[in-house]
Amino acid sequence: MRRVDEVKTMNKPRTAVSVAFASNGIAAGSFMVRIPDFKEKLEITNGQFGLALFILMIGVLISIKNAGSLSAKFGSRTIAIPATIAMALVMLIVSVTSTYLQFTLALFLFGFALATQDISMNAHAIAVEHKYSARYMSTFHAIFSIGGLIGALIAGIFSQFSVTLTTHALVVGIPVALAAIVLRNWWLPASVDIHPVEKGVKKSRRPRIFWVLGILGFCGQIGEGAAGDWGGILARDTFHASPFLSAMPYILFSLTMVIGRLFGDRITSRYSAATVLSTGGMISGFGLISGLLIGGIEGQIFGWLALGAGVSILIPILFSESGRIAREEFPGKIAPSEGVAMVSGIAYFGFMAGPPIIGFLSGVIDLRWAMLFPGILALVLGFSAKRVIKS
Repeated sequence: MRRVDEVKTMNKPRTAVSVAFASNGIAAGSFMVRIPDFKEKLEITNGQFGLALFILMIGVLISIKNAGSLSAKFGSRTIAIPATIAMALVMLIVSVTSTYLQFTLALFLFGFALATQDISMNAHAIAVEHKYSARYMSTFHAIFSIGGLIGALIAGIFSQFSVTLTTHALVVGIPVALAAIVLRNWWLPASVDIHPVEKGVKKSRRPRIFWVLGILGFCGQIGEGAAGDWGGILARDTFHASPFLSAMPYILFSLTMVIGRLFGDRITSRYSAATVLSTGGMISGFGLISGLLIGGIEGQIFGWLALGAGVSILIPILFSESGRIAREEFPGKIAPSEGVAMVSGIAYFGFMAGPPIIGFLSGVIDLRWAMLFPGILALVLGFSAKRVIKS
């Protein structure tokens, strides 16, 4: 009986964090697949949309700067729960915008809420791993990818049948907010990951390893962000796919992300972080470039499948490692949540910078060839991982 109670106690925080990851994925997947509809509704060019995504990125970066330290100061659950509710609310705000200015301002708020929820839930995931001495991070990120897949499928169907963006936001946002409220007491107490950090520790003195992990994340994430935001536009505008078929590259990309992450905890237990990161960079880089060279919706689908497989466990590895390194090697100097925030800040810069960079490049060259850029960076990740990570 006591063992059953212990399992139930363990499952509650895992379930709460899993739902948070799924919610983040649903929100991101829903937005990404309906990007062509936002672009069509507002009648804006690729360059204008790229600028709007740059504003979203600014919201993300401002959030990341503060989310880690706030999670360390007050406990990650204190930040994650209201951030999830805010994320659902801002989805609705984005959907009702009718001018380009309103849209860009709403995207700033969306990026801020999305990243705040992301950093705090990842910090709590590390706390759950530490408390129960087990690896869950890749599984949590698999659930994020499942959420992204669900959001993409819903968005693809809604787009095909011309369901309004506002109705879509309500259908997705209300369950996300309700789940956060209902499960609010299932999280670990805030006290489990409140970390007092020594005053006067300057950012310049923070260990080099966090910068290295962040840069590797940047190289991988720039492709994930660009593939999601521009995949539908590439399929619809360049390869003339139908609304639903234009969602398929991202849907299949999400599927390979799910599969890779479901096996990720076992893979990372068997092989070194450097080996996994190097192999993943090669798969995503060569696969994406090959798919773009092949062309057509079939080639795009191949490229997105390879990209998803290659980067699937990149972020789980980096986040888990950054939390472990902060806790074990630099106690009192940098909290695990701040280590995650530092690495994710650099990595997310790639995730969020990718779409506007591709937007600007597509104004100079064709969108199809602009997408070669993230493929090249993925190869940089593949060739450099073993040189900079000695584990």
